[in-house]
Amino acid sequence: MSDENQSSPASDETRENRIRRLIYRSSYTGTKETDQILGAFSREVLTTLDDAGLDAYEELLEYGDPAIWSWASGQVKPPANVSNVALDHLIRWCNARS
Repeated sequence: MSDENQSSPASDETRENRIRRLIYRSSYTGTKETDQILGAFSREVLTTLDDAGLDAYEELLEYGDPAIWSWASGQVKPPANVSNVALDHLIRWCNARS
């Protein structure tokens, strides 16, 4: 197995560094509520995801705090065009804690 299979497609970043970066990014999103949810979720779950799961999580973060918070908290149902396994995992994770 080559080193390319262990790094993110966008860079030469190792899997471990990618997870650290995503945890940091999740913990400092800009709003307290989202920081708390995504920070805890990322610390607990990201190491269990495969590379496709990490890609989906990174894509989820691009939607921004207001959207992620409203979907994760159940205030708003995600639009039909937002199909993301990481979002589904996050919603299940949040529901298990409420």
